Amino acid sequence: MLVPILYSKIHRATVTAASLHYHGSITIDRRLMDLAGLLPHQQVQVYNITNGHRFETYVIEGQRGSGCIQINGAAAHLAGEGDLVIVAAYVSMAPADAATWQPRIIFVDDANRPIDPLPQVLEDEAEAEC
Repeated sequence: MLVPILYSKIHRATVTAASLHYHGSITIDRRLMDLAGLLPHQQVQVYNITNGHRFETYVIEGQRGSGCIQINGAAAHLAGEGDLVIVAAYVSMAPADAATWQPRIIFVDDANRPIDPLPQVLEDEAEAEC
């Protein structure tokens, strides 16, 4: 049996543009793609933090270092310029492998540049008790 496990995510990226009449997809800065291990045409899920919408689409390579996170096609009705989003990719693996798996988590600043180390507020949230 295989189970879907988070492979990687780009966390709190800012949508830089939305193009309703483009043929679909999400255009992502190639640098962010590489850091997240994303391939052109790979399926991803997009979670809009700003309005709560979620959708699936596929990745198109954007210019390296541009900070581009562009929503294309019909999905432009679900996310617009300035919205905060999470872009997530999943992989199927055996539960035994999943037990030790560590996904790639890419945090970005307001210009979609990778940031490190993890912001203190996020570290505090990760340690919060339920």
